[in-house]
Amino acid sequence: MTDPYAIQPSELDQLPDRDPEETAEWQASLDAVAREAGPHRAAYLMRRTLERAEGNGISLPKLIETDYVNTIPTAAEPAAPGDEEMERRITAWNRWNAAAMVTRGSKYGVGGHIATFASAAWLYETGFNHFFKGKEADGSGDQLYIQGHASPGIYARAFLDGRLDEAHLDNFRQEAGGNGLPSYPHPRRLPWLWEFPTVSMGLGPLSAIYQARFNRYLTNRGIKDLSASHVWAFLGDGEMDEPESTAALALAAREELDNLTFVINCNLQRLDGPVRANFKIVQELEAQFRGAGWNVVKSLWGSAWDELFALDTTGALVRRLRQVPDAQIQTYQTRDAAYIRQDFFGADPALVEMAKLLSDDKILECFHLSRGGHEARKVYAAYRAAVEHKGAPTVILAQTVKGHTLGQGFASKNANHQMKKLTVDEFKTMRDLLELPISDARFADGVVPYGHPGADSPEVRYLQERRAALGGPAPARRVHPLAPLPAPAEKAFASFDKGSGSQNVATTMAFVRLVKDLVRDKETGKRWVPIVPDEARTFGMESLFPSLGIYSPKGQTYEPVDRDQLMYYKEAKNGQILNEGITEAGSMADFIAASTAYATHGETMIPFYIFYSMFGWQRTADQMWQLGDQLGRGFLVGATAGRTTLTGEGLQHADGHSPVIAATNPAALTYDPAFAYEIAVVVKDGLRRMYGETAPGEDPNVFYYLTVYNEPLPQPAKPSGPGIDEGIVKGLYRFNTAESAGHAPAANAPRIQLLGSGTAIHWALQAQQLLAEEWGVAADVWSATSWTELRRDALEADAALLRGEERVSFVRQALQGAEGPVLAVSDYMRQVPDQIAQWVEQDWSSLGADGFGLSDTREAARRHFGVDAQSIVVAALAQLAKRGEVKVTAVKEAREKYGL
Repeated sequence: MTDPYAIQPSELDQLPDRDPEETAEWQASLDAVAREAGPHRAAYLMRRTLERAEGNGISLPKLIETDYVNTIPTAAEPAAPGDEEMERRITAWNRWNAAAMVTRGSKYGVGGHIATFASAAWLYETGFNHFFKGKEADGSGDQLYIQGHASPGIYARAFLDGRLDEAHLDNFRQEAGGNGLPSYPHPRRLPWLWEFPTVSMGLGPLSAIYQARFNRYLTNRGIKDLSASHVWAFLGDGEMDEPESTAALALAAREELDNLTFVINCNLQRLDGPVRANFKIVQELEAQFRGAGWNVVKSLWGSAWDELFALDTTGALVRRLRQVPDAQIQTYQTRDAAYIRQDFFGADPALVEMAKLLSDDKILECFHLSRGGHEARKVYAAYRAAVEHKGAPTVILAQTVKGHTLGQGFASKNANHQMKKLTVDEFKTMRDLLELPISDARFADGVVPYGHPGADSPEVRYLQERRAALGGPAPARRVHPLAPLPAPAEKAFASFDKGSGSQNVATTMAFVRLVKDLVRDKETGKRWVPIVPDEARTFGMESLFPSLGIYSPKGQTYEPVDRDQLMYYKEAKNGQILNEGITEAGSMADFIAASTAYATHGETMIPFYIFYSMFGWQRTADQMWQLGDQLGRGFLVGATAGRTTLTGEGLQHADGHSPVIAATNPAALTYDPAFAYEIAVVVKDGLRRMYGETAPGEDPNVFYYLTVYNEPLPQPAKPSGPGIDEGIVKGLYRFNTAESAGHAPAANAPRIQLLGSGTAIHWALQAQQLLAEEWGVAADVWSATSWTELRRDALEADAALLRGEERVSFVRQALQGAEGPVLAVSDYMRQVPDQIAQWVEQDWSSLGADGFGLSDTREAARRHFGVDAQSIVVAALAQLAKRGEVKVTAVKEAREKYGL
């Protein structure tokens, strides 16, 4: 017969046992308890022993899951300061106005969410009254990542506080008139209130972690002391399914970010139904966070449960709570006491006896109403434990009921996320439950009234006094009156004007060289934040390691293997480089935190994030939208760009479409520079626009996206003449003519205009020579530094004409009078240059690298896509043949000559 208590082989068998007899005694004692008192008693004793060991500093692996009860016992809860009854009334007003706002808007069909804030109201109110620091003290305060679907409740509180009025509430989700409220937290749409856009689920928690980390970075670098700032992220339990939500948990624990608290509203429901119907999401999250090294505080049950736990002398109640799946907990919320007696208590004889001592009202109070996330004292205890915990971030798992106080028609119903309104009768029931002084007469013509106790009421005075004590309104975004950063010395930019002579230099390296010079600037050098996802050596940035240092809150606790080398791997507590490992999402979160420090902390930082081009917009475009939403400023650099320049890497690394995706983002200024001096001009202009003296009509809340290449080529000198810098910034200038290139065409030679961007201009220059020498065609070559900016300028010109203003687009001005057809070529898909086709007066055609990439040499790849110099020649001859300027046979002859 198998011994149920037999010890199975484990890793402990590999450790020496100095006293096997003592070990056997301990095991025998545990076996005896399990046999006589049951396995639950044995488990209890073991957990108590582990707790004692931890308390005595004995190193043991931690339990990653605890019972389905509150972490903080009722007896250990600190007394909450303030006036709980006053806070209850404030919360009641907020609940009412949030529901009224969405319901009133529903007649316009604009939608809205009611149930989320109804479940989370106390989670916010307790924080606003006792924890969340405002910006009026040190300019930073706390950073609040508000759950997107809870926005009506935040607006309702701002209404009570006097920051919003009824007209604002009546324009919820109706922004076109200029006085509206965005549906979700959105700094670009309501920049004085919202700091962080959070409704793209998963990005809020990821960004919160890196914001807390960036706060430490600024402190450790001596930029600003943010030791008093705390980051709070309010999340839904369903949102935790997003991979970004948990992607950086280990980072937060590893760097001991005790300035960070996640508050997860565990109402057990997502959009369509239960989060974990057959399981328990709270237990899953607890294990996940504890395993990652976080401090976990569970606030699950309200005070009504205290009597039940006191009656649980056998542990049967705790066992049953651990067994019941989430969907059944949700069902109990909607059923009567008889059902609960039978299904919950009837599962265990000990619970049957317990239920005999409970009235129906008591059972309903516990199972319908009493949750840890709905009681101010429970929430306060959890928050207090979070801010006092040192050495690790904290997650609070607060159990609530989705749709709480909205009535049985809402509470815990699967469809409540899509339910947008209450009836008048439901509002009256809610009014009575919340004890609000709103008379029936105020429901004129069936319209639900807003409620306000009065600007000088005790509730409003209390609310404002609490916020004043905590440093002013929250949430709030402030753009501090910062002086423009001084422009770096011209020498750093002018060094590229002479070109590289015979030296081959890739534009990726040119950008890195420019940054090396800029970070040495005495005035602004410390403001640069270099960000790289474990590819610094790929981009030639390792020389920055010893001079700038790689940021680590631990410094360097080891001797690096390459310490005897000039460019050794140097980590430092005040390091400037953020080398994030293999995480583009984490690097983008870094960039967002740095790029918005001018508003969050009143500190201007200049981030540049350099990444494998393919792994930028394709992989993290949602965060780049988040960056634009948050009004971030800085430089994104897509290195190893283009579909054909990264030899041998193949399809997954061949980027032919990032500028197409970038063109959809209104905040992104996309440049595809061909030469080193163009990079210098663009970066110089970007520093001016984002951080210096902005020209009239310019928006500084943009970010620059540059594509740079890894193909070493000679860098030419900057052409002389007026308008070159303007053309580079606006997107197009003539690099040379057939004559200036020394090709001396015949007087009546056919002429064509070749437009190239990025590395493609080199193929155009080769084609220019072939056309002149072998076909008698004169070609002028233009550098198109930004197809996207040309298109945007043209769209603005069109809009101006519709308003009756006289305006000509820059692309039309630049090409005015240029002879012959236009042929555009790019290392990206044709859709990139085709952005400007409709505004080019000349005959238009284009070449690009459409389709999937492939592994081969650069030359073979370009021939495959039909963008090499010879392909350009054939395409140019075809255009001229259509116009009758060369013989049709020339096209066939060229194809055969070049093996096409």
